[in-house]
Amino acid sequence: MKKYIVLLGIFMFLITGCGDKNKNNVIKELEKKINNASSYHLTGEMKIVNNEDKNIYEVDVSFEKDDKYRVSLKNKTNNHEQIILKNDDGVYVLTPTLNKSFKFQSDWPYNNSQAYLLQNIINDIKSDKNAKFTNNKDEYIFEVNATYSNNKELKKQRITLDHNFNIKKVEVLDDNNQVIIQMDFDDVDLKANFKNDHFTLKSNKVEKKELKQTSNTINDIIYPMYIPDNTKLTSQERVKLEEGERVILTFTGDKEFTLIEETAAVEDENVIIPVSGEIEMISDVFGYLTDNSVSWISGGIDYYLSSQTMDKTELLSVASSINMLPVSK
Repeated sequence: MKKYIVLLGIFMFLITGCGDKNKNNVIKELEKKINNASSYHLTGEMKIVNNEDKNIYEVDVSFEKDDKYRVSLKNKTNNHEQIILKNDDGVYVLTPTLNKSFKFQSDWPYNNSQAYLLQNIINDIKSDKNAKFTNNKDEYIFEVNATYSNNKELKKQRITLDHNFNIKKVEVLDDNNQVIIQMDFDDVDLKANFKNDHFTLKSNKVEKKELKQTSNTINDIIYPMYIPDNTKLTSQERVKLEEGERVILTFTGDKEFTLIEETAAVEDENVIIPVSGEIEMISDVFGYLTDNSVSWISGGIDYYLSSQTMDKTELLSVASSINMLPVSK
């Protein structure tokens, strides 16, 4: 009888022990780990598939209670860096090398899923009552809904943790189970210490000697690869500016829109531009989206796309398809 009791005890330990967590236990442990952190610093690499292109970014994220964020994305191909900064004054998107900052009154980062922010990841897991859970030999995997309100293509997320409840990878998938966004976490410090000015605009400016003047001309007009049905390019105009150049492309048809491309100027002093709208990933950079327009800066060019006949999803589809290939008139 004693032998039987000992064997039963061992069996029960194996079932309920630390190596055999169920979904609710893992969620509870992960939530405790993240919510107990008054600050964190993480680094990693994010890949985003955009049509036939794949953009790869170095990701650097800082968080400090209450509600302070600094997210740096640096494109590994061209070293173009943008920073999202959230502090007591508001939300900013910075392009340091142009000395420009766009200021938002925004719910970011709480209005959408964010593959690189720990709070958003745990909230997405908790919010999906039908989350799928797999306990593998070396990892836990959750499959949950993704919330990207202006990109209906992004449907779900696959979130991978190790058995110490460290998030290792987040994959965002489309309807065909193709990975569109993949965030790989290299290092996460849940006891990070930051300087007092870490989340201020001043500390994120670059020295003037590091600023690089962009071109004053647009050598190659850049066209959208995606154009809505029964819509075509009907006019194209170049305009010389006092410093630089502007191109105006007009598309007419069922879904009329105008695309303006203008050489981006490097400001002598840091310029803060108030904008309304939502922060969105446009092609390979952060931009901002309103009900009838989308704007972004990429490759030394300011882009502005506007339409009275397209919704936000359609605007993003056109904007994200911009590349160097020409389109027929």
